[in-house]
Amino acid sequence: MIGFGGDYNPEQWLDDKNILEEDIRRFHEMGVNTVSVNIFSWSFLEPEEGKYDFTFLSSLLDRLYEEGISVNLATPSGARPKWLSDKYPEVLRVREDRRRMIFGERHNHCYTSPVYREKVRAINEKLSEAFGHHKAVIAWHISNEYGGECHCPLCQDAFHRWLEKRYESIDELNRRWNNAFWSHIYDSFDSIESPSSIGEGQNPALSLEWKRFVTHQTIDFMNEEIKAVRKYSDLPVTTNMMYNYTGLDYSRFADCLDFISWDNYPAWGTGFDGDDVLVAADNAMEHDYFRAMKNKPFILMESCPEATNWQPLSHLKRPGVMEAESLEAVAHGADGALFFQMRHGRGGFEKFHGALLDTSGRETRTIKEASELGKKLELLSDVKGSVNKPRIAIINDTQSRWAMEGAAGPRNKGLHYRDNLRRVYLGIRRCGFDVDVIDSDHDFSSYRMLVAPMLYMFRKGVMERMRNFASQGGVLVVTYWSGVVDDYDSIYPGRTPYGLSDLLGLCRAEIDALQDGVENSVEPVLGNTLGINRSYTSSILSEIPEVYDAEPILIYGNDFYKGIPAVTRKGSVYYIGSMMNEDFYSDFFSSVASAEGLEPIMKTLPRGVFVSERIKDGKSYIFMQNFSAHDVVIRSETFEGKIIIGEGNTIRPYGTIVIER
Repeated sequence: MIGFGGDYNPEQWLDDKNILEEDIRRFHEMGVNTVSVNIFSWSFLEPEEGKYDFTFLSSLLDRLYEEGISVNLATPSGARPKWLSDKYPEVLRVREDRRRMIFGERHNHCYTSPVYREKVRAINEKLSEAFGHHKAVIAWHISNEYGGECHCPLCQDAFHRWLEKRYESIDELNRRWNNAFWSHIYDSFDSIESPSSIGEGQNPALSLEWKRFVTHQTIDFMNEEIKAVRKYSDLPVTTNMMYNYTGLDYSRFADCLDFISWDNYPAWGTGFDGDDVLVAADNAMEHDYFRAMKNKPFILMESCPEATNWQPLSHLKRPGVMEAESLEAVAHGADGALFFQMRHGRGGFEKFHGALLDTSGRETRTIKEASELGKKLELLSDVKGSVNKPRIAIINDTQSRWAMEGAAGPRNKGLHYRDNLRRVYLGIRRCGFDVDVIDSDHDFSSYRMLVAPMLYMFRKGVMERMRNFASQGGVLVVTYWSGVVDDYDSIYPGRTPYGLSDLLGLCRAEIDALQDGVENSVEPVLGNTLGINRSYTSSILSEIPEVYDAEPILIYGNDFYKGIPAVTRKGSVYYIGSMMNEDFYSDFFSSVASAEGLEPIMKTLPRGVFVSERIKDGKSYIFMQNFSAHDVVIRSETFEGKIIIGEGNTIRPYGTIVIER
């Protein structure tokens, strides 16, 4: 069965024993089969230091098991009890301005603190011993949405030791960080302070290394949690990650987890032209990023069945959206589509956050839509365990993005990295291809095409692996502002993109930053080998290359660099010199796919229709979804096979068709 359900927090209404039974009745009506519990329950489990009370949790798990409902059991480290902060103030985080926080909110604890680690380890081991073999529990949900950073003396010392291990000598660090600039030479590792608004905030290498350290320290803390629950249990572990979150390098978490899960809260209804095509593309790109981490199915651990309460605009979900976003997750490799939350809370910060059940007891539209979704997920039971096998990958490298967005120049009012990434992604998807979104350390060998949009930083070995990919017959696409710096944000000497100039047949000469709203025209070169004959517009950044051994495909139409190539080809290596308008990318990748012999899942997709394919045991499951604002008719020859979901060849807005072949 595909997992269906979500976060369940019955400790919030312990005073009403009838609610649990009413909820279970509703769960069965909707087809709910999985819930996540215990996420914020520490105060109930350990009301006083060292005094544990698992009575309620034990009875809850027993009751859920009786009803055939599986449980992701969380460790409660995401929000600690008040007594812990009062007795051990060292567990409270220190902000970058060196002020210690007070008790409140969540995840404002220090991951380095020995006391906090000890207390988390103790309760996790107790939970593992008590419930690690409970028949209801199918996985460990490690903490909740790790994030944030601490600048306390404990973390400063840990940072110093981490740097010392990484660089070995302070002279090497000074050289790598280019600390001769502004005379910022350090005389010891202990003299280095983390980035701060009251201290050093303009050393790019320091900021970059601090972010890496924060990721390292968070993973180290998480691994302590995993070790604790595995003391008495061998159940699989996961932690729920967040959408487009750049506070951590999530790619470093994958090896520590048995499966990937993440939380998605799209801003549906805020798209352009009355549709949700760009919102859907953004979601899909994130699904493909998390799926590619382990190249196997993931879990959508949280989404919202109604309106959120914390976004700038809490837009109510239109009929069909909850189903569409859940099935989109499944299409892109999810074996579970879960929600936050199962029932509305009566108070607290998220009391107006959407839920499957409300406090009125009414037969709501949400319950009706969830029941229909539950039936469709049941029809997709055979899809569970199947995998997506894309032949195209796009590099989305967090560390490169850290460095690029932390640098001063060439555009300090927004490099629009995410927008550029999404345009590339949407262009490939419009051509009917599945896509993996990967870190630059990911293995490239299983792909036929590799796209590197704005890969500013070539970390050690990346350039060599890209060259090897191209030499083995792979199709390589590199865009502007790539291969500029090394691991330490130092500019590579010589021609850039570093190490790829001979493959591309060009090098970067200059780069022009355009004002918001300013565009340049990009014109096709007559008779170009891709057969592109349309004009496009470019914006944001326009790289001016020196081309010495590549075929110009499109050229700039205006400004002093009029006539200079903006898009080039050399064999199976391609270059895009600026951020283009949306239509360019679908035309470009369609032409490249045709020239390179790449066959899509489906050809000629209308804008707004996405197609994905999952494969298992010799069967292929084709998902087609329409996120445009109007009905779309799909060619009848596409419907070879058994239709599992959908009727006819017309897909309504937010509609889904699934075919088994």
